[in-house]
Amino acid sequence: MPLAERIRPNSLDELLGQEHLVGKGSILRTAIEKGKIPSMIFWGSPGTGKTTIANIIAHTLQVPFFQLSAISAGVKDVREIIEKAKDQPGSVLFIDEIHRFNKGQQDALLGAVEKGIITLIGATTENPSFEVNSALLSRCQVYVLKPLEEKDLVKLLQTAIEKDESLKKKKIELKETAALINISGGDGRKLLNLLEIVTDAGGDTISITDKFVMEVAQRRIALYDKSGEQHYDIISAFIKSIRGSDPNAAIYWLARMIEGGEDVKFIARRLVILASEDIGNANPTALVMANASFDAVNKIGYPEANIILSQCVAYLAASPKSNAAVVAIGEALSAVKKYGDLPVPLHIRNAPTKLMKKMGYGENYEYSHSYNNNFSPQEYLPKEIAGTKFYEPGKNAREEELRKFLKNLWKDKYNY
Repeated sequence: MPLAERIRPNSLDELLGQEHLVGKGSILRTAIEKGKIPSMIFWGSPGTGKTTIANIIAHTLQVPFFQLSAISAGVKDVREIIEKAKDQPGSVLFIDEIHRFNKGQQDALLGAVEKGIITLIGATTENPSFEVNSALLSRCQVYVLKPLEEKDLVKLLQTAIEKDESLKKKKIELKETAALINISGGDGRKLLNLLEIVTDAGGDTISITDKFVMEVAQRRIALYDKSGEQHYDIISAFIKSIRGSDPNAAIYWLARMIEGGEDVKFIARRLVILASEDIGNANPTALVMANASFDAVNKIGYPEANIILSQCVAYLAASPKSNAAVVAIGEALSAVKKYGDLPVPLHIRNAPTKLMKKMGYGENYEYSHSYNNNFSPQEYLPKEIAGTKFYEPGKNAREEELRKFLKNLWKDKYNY
């Protein structure tokens, strides 16, 4: 049994992190302590405690507890558990990676959840708004789990060394933790797996230093990767290769994800995000291409989806780049936080009633299409931030055209 399983907490008091969910007086903790929980979905990155909290709920409530993995389970498995649950009131069904269930599999759960035959606990690394049927989602509370903080990860290492029966037989000095924490990337399970590899390599007396951890990790990294633990490292390399306009590297990392069994929708969704985040108006067709690819791979699935993804990745990597949209919305959000709810200028307010018109709503508004070039140089921002430029066109052919167009309209107002 892996170290992460051997020391898995059995109570909320033993759990590290997620204070916002299970701390004293929290809604979820109170529900668990009262023995009556709603159907819920835990959303968070790997190793943040989704499965652990589900197991704690089962242990605390002492109710019939069924568990499925959406990777291997089908509608038949779901229906069999529902039939068993009918004779066992209060049954809880935990489904790991629920985002991998298709519509039919999720629909099979809906009736049982509605009737209270089962209490559903789902775990997902993906945004449930995209991956869970709206009908099922509306019947579940969604709880977001945060990546573990450094203090929690250090405590997790110390707990493992002090409490695990196998590790207690060794003389282990935890001298440095930076390498363990950096490689694990906030993933508690990955951290414990790495600790176990390091202690196995060190014999009965071990001084854990950053240098020793790196040496062991480099020797064992190929074996370590086969379990899919580098999920986030590889998606990072994939995105950065496209951003860096290297189609060769991008397609290599794509192949690594495909070979590792990555969810096709996970890959395609990130291409849609990247098309706006890193390309934007430098090539507006990129978003069209990425969105079309997302639709296509959902219809086709593996293995043919490989070709569609490869085509899209090559196109995005070879496209001009701009992050102007990211910068613009970031600057605008900062202004909103800094200045608060600034009033809308009266002349661009809607005036559907006589009272509003009397108060000056819509007065002196200049209808753009009534002017030359369909443009009037009136003010659209609140007076406190009038003239503030949020959007700066990128330095590429398409956005230079936008820059010239805007400068021609606004002259020196926004300094384009």
